Amino acid sequence: MSGLTITPGTRVLVTAGDARTAARVEALLGASASVAVVTPAVCATIEDWHLRGLLSWEPREATIDDVRAADLVVNTVPAETLPRESTDRSGPGTVTLVGGGPSDPGLLTVAGHAALLAADVVVTDRLAPLAALEALPPHVEIIDVAKIPHGRSTSQEDINRVLVEHALAGRDVVRLKGGDPFVFGRGGEELDACHAAGVPTRVLPGVTSAIAAPGLAGIPVTHRGVSQGFTVVSGHVPPGHPDSTVDWSALARSGTTIVVLMGVRTLPAIASALVAGGLDATTPAAVVADAGRSSQQVVRGTVTTIDALARDTGIGAPAVVVIGAVAALGADVVVHVQVAHA
Repeated sequence: MSGLTITPGTRVLVTAGDARTAARVEALLGASASVAVVTPAVCATIEDWHLRGLLSWEPREATIDDVRAADLVVNTVPAETLPRESTDRSGPGTVTLVGGGPSDPGLLTVAGHAALLAADVVVTDRLAPLAALEALPPHVEIIDVAKIPHGRSTSQEDINRVLVEHALAGRDVVRLKGGDPFVFGRGGEELDACHAAGVPTRVLPGVTSAIAAPGLAGIPVTHRGVSQGFTVVSGHVPPGHPDSTVDWSALARSGTTIVVLMGVRTLPAIASALVAGGLDATTPAAVVADAGRSSQQVVRGTVTTIDALARDTGIGAPAVVVIGAVAALGADVVVHVQVAHA
């Protein structure tokens, strides 16, 4: 889409729905375009955006009326019709785990960008900076392995298999992940699978959303005279769950900032456990959703009110929860959408 002028509200009709299309759609959403996808099938990432109201999708073939209603029409060539460049290798290729940071392609590292440009295959998450894939040559295969909460999902075993199979076929594979591969990203499991298969690997760390999402909302996870440390925990399972290994009572007494990833669904139980463990019920808290995207939202409250405020605002995953005195800082920072509460 280079050379095209996209202004906020530009009506864009997209008539394909594969993983390469998702890269273009990400760029369009970043430019605040009004995106409608009209195609019989879409990849999991586009389906997730549709479910979250970021774009519309009609599962049918586009018509001339659809075209007339649009300011711009975007299409892509199906991946199976694109020529693949021959690798001419006698041995295996490589797998590079790339941390993409929090969705904004500008926060992808220089090394990560270089790895993408050198790749034969990119295996990508839904939270990765998909707009960065627009610059890839047409022969590069882009595979969407999104894991949608309560929706269509690719198993970790299948992801591991895809990485290994393509690398053993002599291709250089980039596993593009949101945030950092080793912060609740299951990058260690992918690395183990590649090592077990004899595939050469390397890791390019990324900017973790645990720090970046609060930062994009103007919230420092540490602040002189306010917080001397921070703890990052997973909220995937609630306190008291047999699979939970987090000592929530100890966290409540730690005096440090608490950053919770994957904790939107379990936030009520987390808040209750922290207060029961001794955390002051008036402790500031914030939720940062869609960090780094044009749809970014910030909701502020206290540890006991933040869940209701976030639900009233319609916030869902992906989101980062910040609990601690620092959550009251940065309220004057301009973000895409900010909802502040006392």
